[in-house]
Amino acid sequence: MESSSDEDEGRTFVQAISEKYNPENFPYGQGIGIVILPSPPGSPVKDRLFLPSILVLNDCGINKAGSRTDIATFCAHIVEVDLSFNQLNDWGEICTIVSNIPHLDFLNLSMNPLSSVELEPSMAEVFFRVRHLILNNTHISWDSVHTLTQHTPELEELFLCMNGYNAVSASQMSCTSLRLLQLTDNQLQEWGEVRKLGLLYPSLSTLVLANNRVESVGDSKETLEGLFPNLHSINLNNSGLSKWEDIEHLNLFPKLEKVTTQGIPLLQPYSQQERRSLLLARLPSVRVLNGSEVSDGEREDAERFFIRYYQDCPEQERPERYHILVSKYGQLAPLAEIDLTPRGTTVDVRWGDRVEAVSLRLEQTVGDLKKQLRALLHLPTNGIRLFYINREMCSVLGPEELKCGCRALHSYSIRDGDEILVVPKVKSRCSSSDL
Repeated sequence: MESSSDEDEGRTFVQAISEKYNPENFPYGQGIGIVILPSPPGSPVKDRLFLPSILVLNDCGINKAGSRTDIATFCAHIVEVDLSFNQLNDWGEICTIVSNIPHLDFLNLSMNPLSSVELEPSMAEVFFRVRHLILNNTHISWDSVHTLTQHTPELEELFLCMNGYNAVSASQMSCTSLRLLQLTDNQLQEWGEVRKLGLLYPSLSTLVLANNRVESVGDSKETLEGLFPNLHSINLNNSGLSKWEDIEHLNLFPKLEKVTTQGIPLLQPYSQQERRSLLLARLPSVRVLNGSEVSDGEREDAERFFIRYYQDCPEQERPERYHILVSKYGQLAPLAEIDLTPRGTTVDVRWGDRVEAVSLRLEQTVGDLKKQLRALLHLPTNGIRLFYINREMCSVLGPEELKCGCRALHSYSIRDGDEILVVPKVKSRCSSSDL
């Protein structure tokens, strides 16, 4: 069947709302997972549409706004709108939608093609109430980003992932309200570009730079101390960091407590335990590392590990942190190597009137012991029962049968001088003639 002209031209925001939330098109229990309640609590009825306060209109083919009056009528109570995976490529259409949603707090425009259009400052004023803005994979220009942030005085969270950025454009005006910035899966490499983010967004609490190839944290002590004064959390997963000095530079961010650094080249040669311990020892103020909270006990263990790790190195190879920790804990003796391999023991094996001392390997199982005794007893392994007698506790516990063939002997706490009693299995011989 041929597409209608409306379908050829795409859909308006108003059409998408009418189609998705119209109970005639999607009656209760049918349709595409839209459940229409008879009386949705807190949701006003607009022209027979039951509209929640959160509109999810992703992948609806939207490329235009539609009637301003209808938008204003339908969306007077709306606070969140998801318009991801649509075809919006005109800021005029987007601004028409936003300007008629008076309580809009959250807007997701991800996966809309915005690379070739610029947002004019005169149009951006309609975003002034937005506090959470998602622009992932839109390839929006930095100029348009700056225009948005300059007209959103309450903006707290900004997502700019997968936009192909290899540089950050400077701006004469900073955005002091922004608390969280997500830049995952871009192409930033130079620390100088990250430095610009600190100047643009001085109030940042969370900075996510995962899957960029940032190669260093390369600034002077004075610059770093003033760069991110409010930064609480930084994510550098799969970055290009390759020097311990870069990790230590993170200590210069005065409020940093949460660090994520998985998948960086620096840590590749180390074991999992070494990675976490060496990181923790170098980051004394971090409370959460790679998603896991750090206890006081774990920190002390990591710092002691750090001392032992470097104490046999030449003096010139010892980091400054080593000397700080030695002043805290003193020089530490190497950890004793403890062999936890189950040892052997000698027990008395008794069967009938015979007693013979037999050496046992405690890592072997009950089944292995039966095989060992088969040559000595000239009995099949399934023709005997074994009982363990603890000489010190035999008057209290009595013999304990070794029933489980796969159980290791060391689990019975067998010691030198204990006894293994061998009892042949007695076959029951009962026939009808005996009855």
